[in-house]
Amino acid sequence: MTEAQQRELNGLKVLVIDDSKTIRRTAETLLSKEGCEVYTAVDGFDALSKVADHHPDIVFVDIMMPRLDGYQTCSLIKHNKLFKSTPVIMLSSKDGLFDRARGRIVGSEQYLTKPFTKDELLGAIQRHVSR
Repeated sequence: MTEAQQRELNGLKVLVIDDSKTIRRTAETLLSKEGCEVYTAVDGFDALSKVADHHPDIVFVDIMMPRLDGYQTCSLIKHNKLFKSTPVIMLSSKDGLFDRARGRIVGSEQYLTKPFTKDELLGAIQRHVSR
């Protein structure tokens, strides 16, 4: 990673929404090391208050979650005029065409298949967040 790319990530607010503690921890560890400010949420309801409180620069959301799934969460974020331009990246253990299409319909910018790599996470941030 170049110094300029590193600077771009410094202080960047990232919200990771996943009901898996392992995924949340992994993403938080990888992104914190790159200088990001990482917030985590266990489900969509938890996430909505964190979006409102922290105004993240980018959101990673798992599709399969209890109560409010990733599609519903993404849709709610995108329907709020304050956050409609916030990039939302869907996370899923399934690499299905239908899931990708449904993610696009609710407004997600990208789709990452779990387990994701550090490069995929950082690449998604660089692709969708311009400072």
